[in-house]
Amino acid sequence: MLTIASRVDVMNRLGRAMADPTRSRILLSLLEGPGYPAQLARDLELTRTNVSNHLACLRGCGIVVAEPEGRQTRYEITDPHLAAALVALVNVTLAVDEDAPCIDPACGVADCPSHRDDKEARA
Repeated sequence: MLTIASRVDVMNRLGRAMADPTRSRILLSLLEGPGYPAQLARDLELTRTNVSNHLACLRGCGIVVAEPEGRQTRYEITDPHLAAALVALVNVTLAVDEDAPCIDPACGVADCPSHRDDKEARA
């Protein structure tokens, strides 16, 4: 069972991982599938050194794992549950914009800003 201290540690590691725009871009890319430092550097228009440093940070935070494949190393999100949680976090954060439509047509969240107008129209 996670204690408050261990939960705070987890939140701090997650926050550190996403606090840097480059790490966030790398994470978003890895949410689409595993990646290699050279490929990530090319796709994100970064240097390999920069990507490698950020991947080391993400690994240290426990967000990604490195899997050796011969002379290359494949990076991926540590666990599918974490990947799903990151996708959900990004989607929820986008849904906070009151002008943006809710991305979940079956949304059951009370006072969802995107559905307020719908509820008022039905009343």
